[in-house]
Amino acid sequence: MDGHLRISNVVAGYGWGDVLRGVDLEVAKGQITCIIGPNGAGKSTLLKTISGLLRPTLGSIECEGQSIVGQSPAAILRSGIVQVTQERGVFPNMTVWDNILMGGYIIRDRAALRRRAEEVARIFPALLPLRRARAGTLSGGQQRMLEIARSLMLEPRVVLMDEISLGLDPRTRVQAFESVKQIKESGATVLLVEQNARAGLAIADVGVVMEGGRVRLERPAADLLADPDVARLYLGQGGALASQREV
Repeated sequence: MDGHLRISNVVAGYGWGDVLRGVDLEVAKGQITCIIGPNGAGKSTLLKTISGLLRPTLGSIECEGQSIVGQSPAAILRSGIVQVTQERGVFPNMTVWDNILMGGYIIRDRAALRRRAEEVARIFPALLPLRRARAGTLSGGQQRMLEIARSLMLEPRVVLMDEISLGLDPRTRVQAFESVKQIKESGATVLLVEQNARAGLAIADVGVVMEGGRVRLERPAADLLADPDVARLYLGQGGALASQREV
């Protein structure tokens, strides 16, 4: 496997104790890896640890062979790793266009910033007619698409995505998952945590099952979808593993 992210024996948690208890995972370059698992498995905690919001107490995290443990979230962002969080994160009183521009706030060349924004907007043509609209007036799915578009402004190498379908209706969920595929087509590596397990695995190249703060299974996503034991234990009715936010 051409490892883009390599996570080795990572232990991390909060004041009440460890949530990750020795995570080992290699994320392939240019692919979508989807992590599923029950509530409390540590899926969201893993993304926070990779992005620098949480520092591991043990283990290593490397991106293309370079350690990122101990770097600040800003430094990790500058290195090309971005995160789309569970929470909606648009600036509601700013226009769609200005929200996209905010994604490139560290680009000092204004002409280069606008060129990049135009490139990103072309990846998400549904946003083009809305560029002058206030972001707060957009539907949930449109706001998700805007967040994802903004995350591409710095041409990331890796995009971490946490529960992008959370709270969306079926139609807008489809739009959100299409956006994930477009990120892959742009050349980035995607690590996706998704409570709608069937839908997440359906667009992924690799599927990972986490439970109890560890990786329990790692296989081609299609194999996990076809495995009756995985379906019985982890996919459930409609493929939604949890209806609430995870740690």
